[in-house]
Amino acid sequence: MGSTSAENSSPEGVGRRDLIKRSAALGLISVPTMSFLSACASGGSDDNGSGNKDKGKGKGKTSKTNPFGVEKGGKLDVVVFKGGYGDDYAKAWEAAFDKKWGTTSAHTGTQEITGKLQPRFNGGNPPDIVDDSGAQQIKLDVLFKNGNLLDLAAVLDAPSIDDPSKKVRDTLIPGTLDPGLQGGKVVALNYIYTVWGLWYSGKLFKEKGWDVPKTWDDFLAICKDAKSQGIGGLAHQGKYPYYINVAIMDLIAKQGGLDAMKAIDNLDPKAFVGSDAAAAAIDAIYEVVEKGYLMPGTNALTHTESQTRWNQYKAAFITCGSWLENEQLKQTPTDFDMKFMPMPSLSGDKLPFEAIRAGSGEPFIIPAKAGNLAGAQEFMRSMLSKEWSTLFAQKANSLTIVKDGVNAGVTLRPGTQSTVEASKAAGDNTFNYLYPNWYSEMDVSIQNASNELMAKRIQPKEWLKRAQAAVDKAAKDPASKKNHRD
Repeated sequence: MGSTSAENSSPEGVGRRDLIKRSAALGLISVPTMSFLSACASGGSDDNGSGNKDKGKGKGKTSKTNPFGVEKGGKLDVVVFKGGYGDDYAKAWEAAFDKKWGTTSAHTGTQEITGKLQPRFNGGNPPDIVDDSGAQQIKLDVLFKNGNLLDLAAVLDAPSIDDPSKKVRDTLIPGTLDPGLQGGKVVALNYIYTVWGLWYSGKLFKEKGWDVPKTWDDFLAICKDAKSQGIGGLAHQGKYPYYINVAIMDLIAKQGGLDAMKAIDNLDPKAFVGSDAAAAAIDAIYEVVEKGYLMPGTNALTHTESQTRWNQYKAAFITCGSWLENEQLKQTPTDFDMKFMPMPSLSGDKLPFEAIRAGSGEPFIIPAKAGNLAGAQEFMRSMLSKEWSTLFAQKANSLTIVKDGVNAGVTLRPGTQSTVEASKAAGDNTFNYLYPNWYSEMDVSIQNASNELMAKRIQPKEWLKRAQAAVDKAAKDPASKKNHRD
């Protein structure tokens, strides 16, 4: 949900412990072009993409080092979702920005994004820059349809702070701009390089003699063994079915290949009903439910409740994105040895075991009616510098979409390091869905169906029908014609 950052919490965990040895962290930067959409964006208008040219408010003299004309001594209003990554990183950014530009940044860290910001958007006085994420995210497609989002083309086409001979967009990991596309324009910057999949404790696996399961049968065998020892097989964040959809959608993409993924994003009339890949995936997930391999009580728990029980060795596996490690800093035993793994393979998968969902999460936006557009755009350009990318890695224990974005002195924790290694192993075999950002109502409907499935209130065939109905409804919206994956 921005997910990727989803409904994260435990904000005070950020930066509370020293990062551990990094080793091959920079290997992530060699991730090849992702196997989906190439990034694209249309140009912005003079007043809507180049620093609020016609307003004059907050507008200083432009130069090569100040392309948007940031005015010295201005004010900047920053609102950040205070979830799994906390907000210490943003405070560090704001301090650096204020020192450089003589500005005064107003900082708000909150999980109540909609509650705090919807009235401001409605009133025409939104913040200057927003990390629009979490359970109370204002949906990007809704903001876009209402004309509330700035086209970020001017930021992406501005000179990079680290290498002014390059555009900002050319310094980013390929494919990471795609989730911010609405109607062919990049209107959200998904800043954090994220992988999604299964997580486990290296310590628990070593104690139990379990090997990392590469097939679904091997995965079920571990779940069965865990259950026999009073341990749950799979935990999921029951109150937020976004998370179990990570498993379901990964299985669909790996079983049916990129065509199965694109069919969902492109609202195909056979995206779910009539899709052999979707049927195989949902049957596999339901087998976990039917055989009683879910961690007891997991359907009724929040994300942090489920994750904390998993940290207490009450389940072998949990589904999540790579913000998990930072979110659980306080709850994770020092010798837990958190590890990431791809979704295990079903028989006949078109993508290999190593294939993972990988891309960018945590969407940052600049409201079209921001009071200091010049400052907001320069702030975002600064986010895409190595200095600020490194600050983020130090404070939030995660990687950004900036190539080579972490300075050599920064170290990574075991879970984050395992995502680096998984990304390298995946190579070109990465995928990422765009429908959650394009069609938020459809996304919620599928999540609701998954909630019913995991509680055994519906069967796999009914899940497929509900998911397809959500696709068909989205396809009837004329605006959907503007979104398409080749």
